[in-house]
Amino acid sequence: MKKVIIIGAGPAGLTAGYELLKQKDYEVVILEETDRIGGISQTVRYKGNRMDIGGHRFFSKDERVNTWWQNIMPTQGKPSYDDLVLGHQKNFAQGGPDPEKEDRVMLIRNRVSRIYYSKHFFDYPVSLKWSTIKNMGFITTVRAGFSYLHAVVKKLPEDNLENFYINRFGRVLYGMFFEGYTEKLWGRHPREISADWGAQRVKGLSVTAVLKDIFGKMLPQKNKKVETSLIEEYIYPKFGPGQLWETVADEITGMGGAIVKNCKVKELHTQQGRITKAVCMEDGIEKVYEGDIFMSSMPVNDLIAGIRGGAVPETVQQAAADLPFRDFVTVGLLLNKLNLKNQTKLKTLNNIVPDCWIYVQDTGVKLGRIQIFNNWSPYMVEKPEETVWVGLEYFCREGDDFWNMSDEDCINLAVDELVSMDVIEREDVLDSHREKIKKAYPAYFDGYAHMDEIIAYLNTLDNLYCIGRNGQHRYNNMDHSMATSFEAVYNIVHNISDKSNVWNVNTDKEYHEVKENS
Repeated sequence: MKKVIIIGAGPAGLTAGYELLKQKDYEVVILEETDRIGGISQTVRYKGNRMDIGGHRFFSKDERVNTWWQNIMPTQGKPSYDDLVLGHQKNFAQGGPDPEKEDRVMLIRNRVSRIYYSKHFFDYPVSLKWSTIKNMGFITTVRAGFSYLHAVVKKLPEDNLENFYINRFGRVLYGMFFEGYTEKLWGRHPREISADWGAQRVKGLSVTAVLKDIFGKMLPQKNKKVETSLIEEYIYPKFGPGQLWETVADEITGMGGAIVKNCKVKELHTQQGRITKAVCMEDGIEKVYEGDIFMSSMPVNDLIAGIRGGAVPETVQQAAADLPFRDFVTVGLLLNKLNLKNQTKLKTLNNIVPDCWIYVQDTGVKLGRIQIFNNWSPYMVEKPEETVWVGLEYFCREGDDFWNMSDEDCINLAVDELVSMDVIEREDVLDSHREKIKKAYPAYFDGYAHMDEIIAYLNTLDNLYCIGRNGQHRYNNMDHSMATSFEAVYNIVHNISDKSNVWNVNTDKEYHEVKENS
């Protein structure tokens, strides 16, 4: 029996552990730096309410992932609490669990995400509806139209993210809806960021894609592709994404696997091109874990810095040390109400706006996005008919002034910003909580330019498999992180030395959330 050491108990690490234990021929030990399960896909509990860190729609074009999710948590077969109260009609799964009676269940949710800009709502992605023209104003709409036509005729070289966006939306829409938000998210102007990020996140979205979607709905066709940013539904665990991963963790331990929390990997010792052991700090005590195979979802810069016993090329050391990240802060606010009015046709509890996410494009505030947890799942909120539970998402860098703010100062700033945007009244704040997540978003600048060289070196370590978002320094969605583990496990089980299939997950130039619909 081979012993597999997996670093990180996020989606990639847990998927790998679960899949290997099903093979019966592997002993699995998962080393997790924190005391939580799920990585950025965790659910944080605060009193009677829950926070989804970063927001996670469960939707994938990879049927392996969809089947896997369903095996862990099947889709609801009966109405959820808000379905019952509001009379929602949905295509419930035949024989599926009743969320009012069972917890291990995926809910079917409405997908609504909009942009809040200059105190007006705009569709996300930007649509060509009358409401968009009305909110932009006639003159701005005309300017945007001519700007887009100019971009169609005169394409810019896609050697940075700014040109990538301008080619798809025109300079006017880019300036309104992409430039400032991207700089908030990454702390860099889009012209300083590789176009690779756009290729993975918004490749299929453009004014042309919006037009195709509009006319496609008028003229339905078989097997047409639908951008998931235009889909209307997704599934979601009753108690948030962390519930699924906590369930998987329980399955892993039930199959004989071990998950060690509060265990930070400091060093990986190598011998003759193979890793032999991981040296960790476990609750302040040094521990050593030997293994035959190692799978890493830890940040690539930490991985390279921790390698001992082999000569890591100096250029690789420097490039890895320069790999950048954006860190993440969520401020949870429990509110009596929002000032925002529900002017959609979607029914919600207490008639709040139906959005899961609201993107804040205004550059006058630091706030990047607003999550409304009531709309992700009514079971995320202790009193969903009486209160609104929101998450205010901020992007920063570990150690900067915002990261180092006290909880009180950070929460006060968040409240001030929402008040200035006319989203809330100060007196409607009932409670608050702050969460800080390190290295939430791998960034595509600085050392990223040398990523191919880093990968080439890592592939020389025969028994090392890099998986997941941080393990590959790629802005993967949760399903892509899982797919890297599927590929790595396949290689391990079939003794395949070529790891290109693992690294090639989410490198296609098609928008990564496109699915064939019949």
